[in-house]
Amino acid sequence: MPTTIRPSTGVRPAASPGAEGVGGGFSSALKSALTSVSASQNEATRLQQEVQMENPKVSLEETMVAIQKAQIGFTAALHVRNRMVQAYTDIMNMQV
Repeated sequence: MPTTIRPSTGVRPAASPGAEGVGGGFSSALKSALTSVSASQNEATRLQQEVQMENPKVSLEETMVAIQKAQIGFTAALHVRNRMVQAYTDIMNMQV
């Protein structure tokens, strides 16, 4: 049975689950990761301030671990950003 091409009606077909993923796709995963990095940085800053004000409930070890977690998360986000910029540059430099 031959297929015919019909003009577009302006209605976009639903995206396949593989393209967007269950959680909303790459953009939502990236946004979630950046939010998580920001939250860990805010927590590390809060703990730093508590240690500086000599709060006995906050230990120096806990603060240092939080600072290291925030630093590792930020470094990972920076590497992802650099890879995305490099991929964009590579795509833009492709000949058509």
